[in-house]
Amino acid sequence: MLIVAGAGAGAGTRRRLLIAGADQQDGFEPCPEVKLRSFIDKNRFLLVFAALSSVMGISVGVAKVTTTLYALELEANEALLGLIAGSQSIGVLLMSIPIGLLVEHLGPARLFVLGSLVAGTLYMALPAVPSPVFLLACTTAISFFMPLRFVSLSTVFMQQLDTVGEGKAGWYRGTHMIGMFLLGPMLAATLTKALGFRGTYWLIGACFLVTVFMSPIVFGRYAARSTSPRALRLSGVRSDLALLAQDIELRSVCMIEFAAQSVNSFFMFFIIPIGIAVAQLTAADASGLLAWQGVTYIFALFALGGLVGRLGHERVYLASFVLVPSALLLLGLSRDLALLRSGGLLLGLGLGLLQIANLTRIARIGARVGRGKVAGLHALVGPSGGLFGSTVGGLVGKSLGLQSMFLLLTVLFGLLLALARRTSSAVAAVHPASPEPAAAE
Repeated sequence: MLIVAGAGAGAGTRRRLLIAGADQQDGFEPCPEVKLRSFIDKNRFLLVFAALSSVMGISVGVAKVTTTLYALELEANEALLGLIAGSQSIGVLLMSIPIGLLVEHLGPARLFVLGSLVAGTLYMALPAVPSPVFLLACTTAISFFMPLRFVSLSTVFMQQLDTVGEGKAGWYRGTHMIGMFLLGPMLAATLTKALGFRGTYWLIGACFLVTVFMSPIVFGRYAARSTSPRALRLSGVRSDLALLAQDIELRSVCMIEFAAQSVNSFFMFFIIPIGIAVAQLTAADASGLLAWQGVTYIFALFALGGLVGRLGHERVYLASFVLVPSALLLLGLSRDLALLRSGGLLLGLGLGLLQIANLTRIARIGARVGRGKVAGLHALVGPSGGLFGSTVGGLVGKSLGLQSMFLLLTVLFGLLLALARRTSSAVAAVHPASPEPAAAE
């Protein structure tokens, strides 16, 4: 029993302290309100970060679907539809590395605010001129400012992994995916019907402004590197690209990220027509294959992060390099709904594990060579892989058959497995492994 009694303490105070001490001694736990408040205080950064990432994902998911629907409403032809779809990636591919340089030079907070304000304003202005060409111009301009947001956010999250624990590495991608691929698309049709295109775009712009007000809590935790930033020159872009040739570990991580995003993109674009063509599925059943893969992918991102700390990066990579090729074999050979679902489930788990392991390795590389430049490279490699998977996969699949592409991708992951084994020993020789950081309690 805890007894605390100061000279000036009243009987009521002493009684409360005695009761509290007795409760602790007798094994009573604090009331749920106290436990909840303690959890919120302990995880304030992570909860606000998850909320911020979710709002960003939802707004982008709504915007992508709304833009497609608006283009159809404006009677854009097939060529313009393709250009509008591709325009949303142009700025991301061109600006990711330069934004990484700017993050190192200026810090992520002001860049995030600038990107959010400009992109949000452009979305609000987008329906002012009902023309497909104007829509194309706006979506292209927006794509140049989007990296200001997610490269900045990725930089902060990589730094904070040391605090929140590597077991939470998948939360960034998981919260964003829930918003972008599940909630956003579901809301888009309802919002455009209720508010019209003008009202929906204004709501999207407002969401971008909301993230500006949420951002200080997240970016206030960022600590700039003690070393002085490099001079802001175009040669810095070449220097960052040269890192891929010079740094064995970074090159390995980027290759794996490129391959993973290629596979995920090909699956998302083509599993529905594959299911309809080879298994004679209904459109609803074929669409359900996407849900199976998406739910297990998100589950892995949120629930399996602790495996990296317990098993280590190499074992997690090996597990994912077994799961992903197994899934691709099922998807490439099956003509049955149950087997295709099993393939989608395994693919989601394998890609989720791969994403967690990659994010934690990227965070460590960023601490070594600069988080801004690594975040910029990572932001370039992922979308490049997605673009490769959807375009090259479709072109090759047109000649060999779309389902056969899964078999070719199995070979790709077999090569990555061999590469990963070689790279791990090379990295160990060049950069001796440091102890695994303890996960946050």
